[in-house]
Amino acid sequence: MSTPPSSTDTALRAELRDFYDDYATVLDELDLARWPDFFTADGIYKVVSLENFKEKLPLSTIACHGAGALRDRVAAIRETAVFEPRTLRRMVSGVRVNAVAQDEIRAQANFAVFECLSDREPHLFMVGRYLDRLVRQDGLLRLRERLCVFDNYRVRTSLVYPI
Repeated sequence: MSTPPSSTDTALRAELRDFYDDYATVLDELDLARWPDFFTADGIYKVVSLENFKEKLPLSTIACHGAGALRDRVAAIRETAVFEPRTLRRMVSGVRVNAVAQDEIRAQANFAVFECLSDREPHLFMVGRYLDRLVRQDGLLRLRERLCVFDNYRVRTSLVYPI
């Protein structure tokens, strides 16, 4: 039998839901310049397959270490990458607080990303979960590490935009 969440847990989960919703909206609206602001200066962003995650293999589909790498990713998408135009919509659910320490929050949430290409019907692009380490900076939540573990066996098209 589980115990009811404390008011602190409830408030933190609500804050995390807002954080995840804001993150998804920034990316869905292609406001990519704001994406690095969700991370600490030394924040880590990785996209990794479930198989590699389970086997603890270091290979990531995408890996950015630090604010400079996150900004470089944005610049590459905007200025140098060549890809078919697309629209993505993210759905986030199942927000959970896994642990709270004095200086860090560990949380997770499920995600589903739908992709619309100009010549195809919309389809489910990627599904998985976020495994996050967050901290508070100036009263705001920031990602120290975001690990996007995708359940797909493969990525159907190209992985251009952040998950």
